[in-house]
Amino acid sequence: MASTSFAVLHAGAVPVFADIDPHTWLLDPKAVEQQITPRTKAIIPVSLYGLAPDMDTLMAIAARHKLFVLEDAAECFLGYYKGRIVGSIGHASSFSFQSSKHMTSGEGGMITTNDEQLAHEIRRFSSLGYAAVGANAGKITKDTIQDPAYERHTSIGFNYRIPELCAAVALGQLEHLDELVTMRTQAAQCYAQAVTGCRWLVPQVVPEGYIHSYWTYVLKLENNDAFTWSAFRNKYLENGGDRFYGAWQLTYLEPAFRGQRSGGEQPQSFERGLCPVAEAVQPCLIQLKTNYFDLAVAEQKAEALWRTIAFFDH
Repeated sequence: MASTSFAVLHAGAVPVFADIDPHTWLLDPKAVEQQITPRTKAIIPVSLYGLAPDMDTLMAIAARHKLFVLEDAAECFLGYYKGRIVGSIGHASSFSFQSSKHMTSGEGGMITTNDEQLAHEIRRFSSLGYAAVGANAGKITKDTIQDPAYERHTSIGFNYRIPELCAAVALGQLEHLDELVTMRTQAAQCYAQAVTGCRWLVPQVVPEGYIHSYWTYVLKLENNDAFTWSAFRNKYLENGGDRFYGAWQLTYLEPAFRGQRSGGEQPQSFERGLCPVAEAVQPCLIQLKTNYFDLAVAEQKAEALWRTIAFFDH
């Protein structure tokens, strides 16, 4: 998803891309370290599909090079990494409330951090730089804001505050987050049973000590010579399955990026060959829906998956 790179560009920085692990499909720490230069400022590991990358290794790399780590946990509510909840490991973490996420208010999101000074800066940046807001205060009193002597803006900021109606919806969903994640996990278990024994549909590998929160259940199609991704999708729909997404095009191959160069001491050319593992995996992924509020419906979709596998096996 290009939003992660857009955030870098909006900050006036340059995105640099590193390749992925061929089994978890998440950021490969070795590939990250190869891209670090004296100009590098931060690492943004993405917990894709509900699974965290190797955070201990990434944090160790960041410590060696004095880098900031911003976890992109948009798809990983209540995922765990070696006993720690995803979003509590980096220096700060971002979550999304967009309509497809584990909990949603339609749009919006949140940032978490245990750095109080950073929390002050984030709150003010999202609230037009107002002096009276900060880590422990999100609202300005009428007496303060109506005072003609009040010096409002201590810094430059944007109006990124989530609307109150959306916040109320998000708080209501937060109260049910455990069951919302459990619902997706149960749907994923149904799919996992359906693909048992299939040689050409490979699930995302979940390393020991990780807990996947299954924003979506993802499979890699390894039989592309026999039939296409589209043929599989069409047969799945015919068997009663729901429409599913493929993996997003790699950001550096999107038209807005393709053909550009990153600059810096190790300039990257945004073209094919930059991240060969990711380029090989991306066209083969099948992202199955998990947000079924009725487990019986999830079981029906898993049955459709099983029938689709049986069709292509024969």
